[in-house]
Amino acid sequence: METDTIERMSLVDAADATATRAATALGGLQRADGHWVFELEADATIPAEYVLLRHYLGEPRDAEIERKIGVYLRRIQSEAHHGWGLFHGGAFDVSASVKAYFALKMIGDDVDAPHMAGARAAIHKAGGAAAVNVFTRIQLALFDAGPWSVVPTLPVELILLPRWFPVHLSKMSYWARTVIVPLLVLAAKKPVARNASGVKVDELYTAKRAPLVSKAAGTQRAWTAFFNGLDVVLKAAEPLWPKGTRERAVQACITFVTERLNGEDGLGAIYPAMANSVMMFDCLGYPADHPARALARASVEKLLVVKDDEAYCQPCVSPVWDTALAAHAMLEAGGDDAEARAAAGLAWLKPLQVLDVKGDWADEKPDVRPGGWAFQYNNAHYPDLDDTAVVVMAMDRVKARIFASPSPLGEGLGWGLSADPALTACGTAPPPAPPLKGRGDGFDAAVARGVEWTVGLQSKDGGWGAFDADNSYHYLNNIPFADHGALLDPPTSDVTARCVSMLAQLGETDSPRMQAALAFLEKEQMPDGSWFGRWGVNYIYGTWSVLCALNAAGLGDKHPMVRKGADWLLSIQNLDGGWGEDCESYALDYKGYTPAPSTASQTGWALLALMAAGRVDHPAVERGVRHLIATQAADGLWGQEKYTGGGFPRVFYLRYHGYPAYFPLWAVARFRNLKRSNSAHVAFGM
Repeated sequence: METDTIERMSLVDAADATATRAATALGGLQRADGHWVFELEADATIPAEYVLLRHYLGEPRDAEIERKIGVYLRRIQSEAHHGWGLFHGGAFDVSASVKAYFALKMIGDDVDAPHMAGARAAIHKAGGAAAVNVFTRIQLALFDAGPWSVVPTLPVELILLPRWFPVHLSKMSYWARTVIVPLLVLAAKKPVARNASGVKVDELYTAKRAPLVSKAAGTQRAWTAFFNGLDVVLKAAEPLWPKGTRERAVQACITFVTERLNGEDGLGAIYPAMANSVMMFDCLGYPADHPARALARASVEKLLVVKDDEAYCQPCVSPVWDTALAAHAMLEAGGDDAEARAAAGLAWLKPLQVLDVKGDWADEKPDVRPGGWAFQYNNAHYPDLDDTAVVVMAMDRVKARIFASPSPLGEGLGWGLSADPALTACGTAPPPAPPLKGRGDGFDAAVARGVEWTVGLQSKDGGWGAFDADNSYHYLNNIPFADHGALLDPPTSDVTARCVSMLAQLGETDSPRMQAALAFLEKEQMPDGSWFGRWGVNYIYGTWSVLCALNAAGLGDKHPMVRKGADWLLSIQNLDGGWGEDCESYALDYKGYTPAPSTASQTGWALLALMAAGRVDHPAVERGVRHLIATQAADGLWGQEKYTGGGFPRVFYLRYHGYPAYFPLWAVARFRNLKRSNSAHVAFGM
């Protein structure tokens, strides 16, 4: 819709029309059983590793899949630096580039082709294959394309150490744990890929050696020197480990993996852990048809996204997260159809609550009953606090029949229409919402268990991490193996804010644990007023999360934390009315916000944050809404190539394809609802 068209209409009416079109489009993407799931895209490393995994295992070549992955890898290669970055338009990354080059060569690309020659020159300029990170060094070593001597030592016996030992698996994050355990076996056995084609990448090495460069924040020279010295000792002692102890450690790793194999959803439900488990079973002699190995291998295949002309492998899938957030957006949109779809999504989520498995989180909190939701279809050992809080808030919103601005016209519980009449007339309206008996009923027990589990995992500092409590052993970021800087899962502003939002929406605003959480958020606020976003890019995401929480907790717009956070968002609005922030904002030497092009999801976050802060009538909010109305695509949604999801800062980022589908809808619908109700108060935790 053109801007001049908006000028001829009431902005609220234009927002209503935009929200109705977007809700209709989002409804059309709902699965028949009620859930939503969108593509989850990372960088070149995961599809490259998928190609290499097949050649490692010596599987028959799938020429069509390889061709399509090759198309994808070439498409995302940078025209500016000729290598591969960690996100769309990102700077050159030597590790991602080495893996992508290796995969393309394995697929059959001519090393003298312009795109390969350009990539090779860029890799040489960055120090060659010797300059890659730990995980890429392991990948090369498994193909005998690099030495094991440059891989930091993590002896397999680590798994046998008592829990009180300073370096212990329980002190690491869930994702590190699931990736490392099968890797311990691979490092002990040092298998070599079958690699029938014999492809290696010797040409990527230069004569220079390169030290590991840590991406971890807050490393300390003394700890780093200690752990580097320990690595030298471990390398010298490795041949002397008693064989009986080593075999017992390998068996312990096998037990760990098989207990958490998670069916066809895979170990940890994340690609690196899944792939490592397959290679572990293979190197231990498990045949391809062994149930455990076959399950592990099948889990990898389910991550593929295969299109007509290209293919790639996802790092994991996000159905619980997508469904919960889409439900919130549809509830905000209102109208019978949108609300029925939201309720159907929540009914789909209800049986996915983990009620009978005490996962690894119970090592720290053994007396807490399970009750969370995972991010993926199934990951019972590793539910997370963020998903759980978002699901609980949506279920509470449905079951309580509390909406920001109930329609006086009786059209559902919100201001939206049941469907866009224009789309219906054209015959392009989505199919009816999935049937649901007793819509909104039966969520009380699920909500109660979700809250019980969440409050049970609050950390001692008042905050919440994503998967574990008190996972704050920061000295471990100094070990050589932790060069990626994501070994831990400490409390963060965004996850803490989500838990605060949940508790406050349910009526808890002045308890000791709430006061501790608010104190944590106050401590985490940056001098400029923003908050760090661990799981979304970046300070816009963190500030949205916290301002929603502070509003729900009853801190008004005059409170210093709220005022400073809102003022920061107002100060960084782009001239086009939107908001944007780049993944480079995670740089270790971050000195403050750097302008970036507007994105639909970040504009949605900023608007939701400002409305939570009581600024719905501010001209900046109107400009932001106009931006979203003007940039809505013909299909009712918004396009966005930029990566706005956080995986591991400075190492791994995510493009949630669902973010531009539900966050802009949510923001525009909320603006409409608040304006029509003549209220500046947001009644929900999100």
